[in-house]
Amino acid sequence: MRYVAIDLGDKRTGLAVGDSETRVVSPLSVVEVGISVANGTALLEAIARAVEQQLGPARGAGSPGRRLDSPGELIVGLPINMDGSEGQRAKIVRSFGQRIAARTARAVTFQDERLTSAQADWTMARSGMTHQQKKERRDALAAAAILQDFLDGPGER
Repeated sequence: MRYVAIDLGDKRTGLAVGDSETRVVSPLSVVEVGISVANGTALLEAIARAVEQQLGPARGAGSPGRRLDSPGELIVGLPINMDGSEGQRAKIVRSFGQRIAARTARAVTFQDERLTSAQADWTMARSGMTHQQKKERRDALAAAAILQDFLDGPGER
């Protein structure tokens, strides 16, 4: 199964792609569209285009109530507090995740994203990249960490 991971942000959204068979995950890109632009519609459309580019068109899309025979699924990073609780940001992400699922006609699974941005920073710490270069890659690397955590987690994938 192929997956696209999404690390939703207020200004930038990171994307990564991976495969459950090979367990190889790669950062894909960063979408620089704010979640508040046009009530989120601009970001939603940018994500939908990226998903279709990576996974192809969804089969069965446009059939309300029908389970999609999909060539891939989406993993959305869920900002869980360090104590395991969900705050306001998690509610926003869950709501936007439902919009992504409806727009792309694909299954969306939420994955705990605690410390994935820090992990991205640690990965780039001694890379020699400038601050701007790190900023441009951070969210895609965080999305890759989210997807890797999902693939490494319990359950058959």
